[in-house]
Amino acid sequence: MEFDFLDSAPREMTNAYKYTLRNSLFKTQDIIPLWIADMDIDTPYFILDAIKERLNHPIFGYELFPKSAFIAQQKWIHSRYDFNFDMDEVFYSPSVVATMGMVIEAFSNIGDRVIVQTPVYPPFFKSVLDYKRELIVNPLTFDKERGYVFDLDDLKSKIDDRVKLLFLYSPHNPVGRCWRRDELIELLEICLKNNIIVFSDEIHADLVYEPNQHIPFASLDKRAKDITITAFGPGKSFNMAGFSTSSIVITNKNLRASFLNVYNKRHFSDGVTLSHIAFESAYINGEVWLNELKEHLLGNYKMLKEVCNAYNDKIYLVKVEATYLAWLDCRGMGMSNKQLRNFFINEARLGLASGLSFSKEGSGFMRLNFALSRKMMQEVVKRLSKALEDRYDKN
Repeated sequence: MEFDFLDSAPREMTNAYKYTLRNSLFKTQDIIPLWIADMDIDTPYFILDAIKERLNHPIFGYELFPKSAFIAQQKWIHSRYDFNFDMDEVFYSPSVVATMGMVIEAFSNIGDRVIVQTPVYPPFFKSVLDYKRELIVNPLTFDKERGYVFDLDDLKSKIDDRVKLLFLYSPHNPVGRCWRRDELIELLEICLKNNIIVFSDEIHADLVYEPNQHIPFASLDKRAKDITITAFGPGKSFNMAGFSTSSIVITNKNLRASFLNVYNKRHFSDGVTLSHIAFESAYINGEVWLNELKEHLLGNYKMLKEVCNAYNDKIYLVKVEATYLAWLDCRGMGMSNKQLRNFFINEARLGLASGLSFSKEGSGFMRLNFALSRKMMQEVVKRLSKALEDRYDKN
């Protein structure tokens, strides 16, 4: 491999969420924090070099988000996913969560209904409630043979004329699914029949493992394009979430006009200068690095899988098709959610995200971020293996 993911820079003396909040969240500093979705892997050198070059100019006033950055993203998405959009169809956003709020405002009114598919990233359901819309939960169905799938019968049973939006996570966080074309088409037909607009969060699109292939929802056909607002961005792929930069793609002219009525009131400006530089460099220079990163992540995943396989009646690693987030089915351990959390903190000395935070369907599960340097992943596996051994092999 051209790039070395063996080690990474320490983050304890930075303002990193996952380190700074250890005491408040876990009541101890003596854990490896694995709860938040950024990487303990150095942001690639070509992004850092581009930023250093810009720092040679001493003025940082207001700047436009350069067209060249969106063109770089446009080429990237076309080459990898065969999805096309024009320059007047893409906009800057500081975050996917910010975009989500604007979508709710633009395409629904107070009291309207929004569908989310749980277990899911908490802002999906929190944003709906914050904007005083009615949350409709369409839980994903899970078993060890099939993994997670859409429950389309449940979805159909919950749709009425007050449902205006469906939030799709593709690829899905936390369950790690990369949705197949046939699954997405079935979902599309239901949304078309019921005049439902789809907000598709595709921020993890680049982190899909072969033989799986990410398919943008809006790329399914012209009908899908006409009902979809898509969120893209380099933050997850290149470990640059701290730049607060993503994009919104809306190809339908009428949807775009409605969205811009809300968007233009936000006064986001065009983000910050260094985020423009990082965004563009990621999409121009990132292909080789990203491919090697995914090989590294798969290596970490296999290490974790080996430990879980040794105790698979207790802790089952749901198959990961995409993302760097492992969804652990810990129901075989026979613990309450509080006991499960305590096991990982006090016995394994690992700070995971509780599955319950992703909705009640996450009860008995835990989410572990394996986007780590190899040395750190080795320590994670060592700690987890010892904790399981101490609990189940020494009693």
